[in-house]
Amino acid sequence: MIPAALGTLQPRLQDGLARTPPMGWNTYNHYNCRPNEAIVRSNAKALVDTGLAELGYHYVTVDCGWTVSERTEKGLTWNETLFPEGFPALGKYLHDLGLLFGAYGDSGIKLCGSPPDNIGNLYHEEEDTKAYASWGVDALKYDNCFSDAATDYPNVNYEPSTSPHPRFVKMADALAQTNRSILFQVCEWGIDFPALWAPSIGHTWRIGNDILPAWRSIFRTLNQAVPQTSFAGPGQWPDLDMLEVGIGALTTPEEQTHFSLWAILKSPLTIGGVLKDENTSIGEESLAILKNKDVIGYNQDKLGVSASFRRRWTDEGYEVWSGPLSGGRTVAALINWKDEARDLTLNLPDIGLQFAGSLRNIWDGSTARDVKSSYTARVEPHGTILVELQDTIVSRQYPAKSFASSNGASTTFKSIYANTTSSKHTLTINFSEPASSSSKITLETTAGNGTISKAIPESSEQVSLNLPLVAGSSNSITIKNSPPIESIQVNSPRGTYYPSTNFTLGGSARKDSCGSGFCQPVGSRIRYISPNGTARAVVPATAGSKYIEIDYTNNDVAFDSAWGWGTNTRNLTVAINGGKPVRVEAPLSGRHSELFGPGLGWWDTATMGVLTQGWKDGDNEVVIGNVGGEQGFESYGADFVGLKVYS
Repeated sequence: MIPAALGTLQPRLQDGLARTPPMGWNTYNHYNCRPNEAIVRSNAKALVDTGLAELGYHYVTVDCGWTVSERTEKGLTWNETLFPEGFPALGKYLHDLGLLFGAYGDSGIKLCGSPPDNIGNLYHEEEDTKAYASWGVDALKYDNCFSDAATDYPNVNYEPSTSPHPRFVKMADALAQTNRSILFQVCEWGIDFPALWAPSIGHTWRIGNDILPAWRSIFRTLNQAVPQTSFAGPGQWPDLDMLEVGIGALTTPEEQTHFSLWAILKSPLTIGGVLKDENTSIGEESLAILKNKDVIGYNQDKLGVSASFRRRWTDEGYEVWSGPLSGGRTVAALINWKDEARDLTLNLPDIGLQFAGSLRNIWDGSTARDVKSSYTARVEPHGTILVELQDTIVSRQYPAKSFASSNGASTTFKSIYANTTSSKHTLTINFSEPASSSSKITLETTAGNGTISKAIPESSEQVSLNLPLVAGSSNSITIKNSPPIESIQVNSPRGTYYPSTNFTLGGSARKDSCGSGFCQPVGSRIRYISPNGTARAVVPATAGSKYIEIDYTNNDVAFDSAWGWGTNTRNLTVAINGGKPVRVEAPLSGRHSELFGPGLGWWDTATMGVLTQGWKDGDNEVVIGNVGGEQGFESYGADFVGLKVYS
């Protein structure tokens, strides 16, 4: 899945902080807005005693509930009943442990979690930052409750009258005036798409509403992260919210999935569960997950590039994320969304590779060698196949030494991948040395269609021809009467694009134009695709399974619905010649504010690829619809921009 217009890294703070994602512990997920001094000290010491601190978990943050309802003569202060020794003493305690002190503030008149009322920082930014600095604070998580003056400072307003941006700038400016470097964590819940502005004033930004101690929250958060991963980089990190590992709400495979994806997407790794207090200690399995050095290493990798969403099989219930690591390595995660253990296959071309000399399966502790085109492993319900690949070859390239066997008269390449069934794949054969004379080679594929012949002029170093392949990675190509072969390259058909303007509408569906430069590459979209709305077109093709790419827009951000079953997705289906519809659960594509951006973020295009069945030679009826959409949280489907058919 690739956004049509990739984001670029924004100007960022150059203060040396957060060159890799911050790691630490926060009071909120377990203790909510009821922290106290004993709780913080006990869990902080446990960071050290368990070995978590030496792995990078350094920030200890006191979240909501720590202050009082009225300012004193000295200004901002802590609740002396909850923190009898005070914040300066707490800061010293943490620093003496080799840890860092994180505090919590709010860009409103009260802290989130009020009542009981706790004062916020609005209108007192400069004096409050001086207090934070004097206490030895190293990080400030800055929230967004009780902040919209025009609507009389409600607790939460997901549709504020103005952008939260200026309030966060004011605090950032105040922090910059102190004599202390303080990590600034923007927490306005993704309301104004902070990826576009937060990096210039802070180090992390929350991408969405609060995480919940529930498995469904993982899917919702990842769908919101999809259009934001390209904004990650040293000094600026998208924050998927605190970890629910060790809370007791998730199974071990679910905790592994949660931790894996937060890590490879370069989210801050902030432990939200209890580590140790007078009543509770973290379980050994959860602790082992949090201490996994490989997964931490992916999060802290010096390259600083987030994994991105690559492909989703909605009906089959799994998806793939992947990204580059330093040292030429690649990390990939295949998530099993279903409630059953099963064998699932990672096709290496979906992550841009064709071969891996070494593949390490992190959670089952196994290593595979010389992996060609695909890798299959067992994965538990809601678990993840997390792999690190090394000594890789990019997709479409097949060196003979890795993929071929020869008996002198012929050379056979196996494990050839095709994304679609077609006779128009392009094969390029690269010879080890120029052909010594004119000749003719022949070849056959397991896709059939008989023998293919191709003349080779004298002195040729390569030759190209079209050949048939079927979708999948089980194709073989046998080449006869050929000079010695160094490698082959196999390219998919170029595909034909069918814009939404070529589709005939039915039911509720309506065409709508977009602003200049948006809804690429068409400039318009089809909206209001309800369960009875359709868009139809006739598409010429050949028989077989066809890979198609659907361009869509979706900015239905789950704010209020985040507490229930909102997923940040919208449904679309595609049916070929009246066959069973293939469903696409489309994540967010919006890369602008849902409240103030151009088209309210609904003009930003993204692409999802799916394999479809039922194609025949000649004309085919393609129906874009929203079959089953009434079963979702939002009955309207994603907006349809166009599709490409690889035939």
